[in-house]
Amino acid sequence: MDVTKRILVVDDRNELLHLMRRVLEDEQYQVSILQEGKDAFTTVKSMLPDLLILDLKLGDMSGQDVLKQIKADSNTADVPVIVYTAAVLEAEEVSKSIESQPEFYNDVHLLRKPFELTALLDKVEELLDHPGHQ
Repeated sequence: MDVTKRILVVDDRNELLHLMRRVLEDEQYQVSILQEGKDAFTTVKSMLPDLLILDLKLGDMSGQDVLKQIKADSNTADVPVIVYTAAVLEAEEVSKSIESQPEFYNDVHLLRKPFELTALLDKVEELLDHPGHQ
């Protein structure tokens, strides 16, 4: 049975959220959106999405902190995450973290902005249609 995959997108910019939601819904994913980082962890914990798409530059808190919270909690640690940022230093910091702690940052994938939505979709598809993911 083909169960609709659920994706949570967290970004503080409304227009990008809605654009991503539309593009992902066109691909038949079930999409929830969230505009504030502070609720991201509790939302992930309660809905346990099949995938989290997270902007590292959130207005109210650091996306890196959200990512750490999610990966540090055993209930949410297995949720695959696509993180993205336009900040070069931040991207480097995150990719270093992922490389140095691969068990902790299990299934975290970094996209550097600007990225094409097709690149995002390819990544989403690769993660969600990946053998090993239920």
